[in-house]
Amino acid sequence: MTTVVLDTNALTAPVQAGVRLFEELDRVVGDGDRVVPEPAVAELEGLATGNGEAAQAAAVGRDLVDRCRVVETRATYADDAVVELATGAVPSSPTGEVTAGTTPSLSTPRYAVTNDGSLRDRLLARDVRVIGLRGANTLAVTEP
Repeated sequence: MTTVVLDTNALTAPVQAGVRLFEELDRVVGDGDRVVPEPAVAELEGLATGNGEAAQAAAVGRDLVDRCRVVETRATYADDAVVELATGAVPSSPTGEVTAGTTPSLSTPRYAVTNDGSLRDRLLARDVRVIGLRGANTLAVTEP
């Protein structure tokens, strides 16, 4: 089964970009294990306490988490947690550097969903397929 790791901005995309997230994921990669790292959930919860569109998007994203499996990670920063889960790497230092390892609770192949350019680059450099927004409200895969 395919594992799809979703980051914070992927979960806010339905409000911010009008993406039908789970329908698009089904179209792009088919049925799979939708995974959200715990630090991304915490980030959504913090953002949802504010006002405005960003807070509304975070609140919707937090609700969408219920359709995913939340996974604890060693990383406490959401982007590092996405990298950890998507690569099967575990942090080896407090700075978040990673070394090869395994995450036996996750299946392969793995994808990560993000529109964050720097996170996308980190994932692609580690041979992770990245799903991101293409066009107005469509998702597509970028191969490493």
